[in-house]
Amino acid sequence: MEQDSLTLHGDGISATVVGQGAELVSLRDAEGTELLWQAGPAWRRHSPVLFPIVGRLKGDQLRYRGQNYPMTQHGFARDRRFDWTEQGPSSCTLVLTDDAETRIHYPFAFRLAISYSLASRRLGVTFEVTNTGHEMLPASIGAHPAFNWPLLPELPKEAYRLTFADNEPAPIRRLKDGLVLPTPQPTPVEGKTLALSERLFDDDAVILDRPASTTVSYGADRGPAIEMSWQGFNELGIWSKPGGAPFLCIEPWHGIASPIDFDGEFADKPGVMLIEPGAKRTLTYRIGIGQEL
Repeated sequence: MEQDSLTLHGDGISATVVGQGAELVSLRDAEGTELLWQAGPAWRRHSPVLFPIVGRLKGDQLRYRGQNYPMTQHGFARDRRFDWTEQGPSSCTLVLTDDAETRIHYPFAFRLAISYSLASRRLGVTFEVTNTGHEMLPASIGAHPAFNWPLLPELPKEAYRLTFADNEPAPIRRLKDGLVLPTPQPTPVEGKTLALSERLFDDDAVILDRPASTTVSYGADRGPAIEMSWQGFNELGIWSKPGGAPFLCIEPWHGIASPIDFDGEFADKPGVMLIEPGAKRTLTYRIGIGQEL
């Protein structure tokens, strides 16, 4: 029986992945500093995979051909055990396919493969969604890595910032009861910089539904820093638990929670991928680690 936990090693980086949810549960730099949130009482996850939805659906129901299927927030992949198809010293792949249980919630045939690969001070993650059925596959997928905030315990949270590769002037979206409010709000990003504070998340996640950047850095004037980059994802969520928690999530998404006034078919929901029978969609993100921004 294959082990359910695997630690990968690269030059100046190590990462641990578990079969439950194909979840990344540890990310350490060359000094052994843990950068990933360790699933404390404030939030019991590390870096869940969001599939086949991102966020909430209205009424927690997925509608397909007029029939409703129960679907809880962020979907079921994070709570399913994946099969290991590759386990190497610096890379691994895990796979989830549809079965009788998934079809209760999501009446589609699919194959979801998640690969992790380490290079010099960098973790690459690939999501591959394949339509193994005979009809169009509607799906959303997202990453949800939570990083320690602060990365150095002696620094205040307010010492940290996000720095985008490009200016981010577009309005943001906000949530109410997990659903997207109809009116965009002015962005808190000033030029390329988002100053971080607990109050930023009083109204839940900050959602960039049309980011100009595909790279963002997270750090302070000293200590470890993280660079996130992504391809194939259309939205970016930034979240910490309202009221304060010692983690910050930087989340590339393809998909978004339902608009608060949306009652239509899942395939018509904003942000959903439509994958032809036999086709696949590949999305990637990378986490680079270093010192300072």
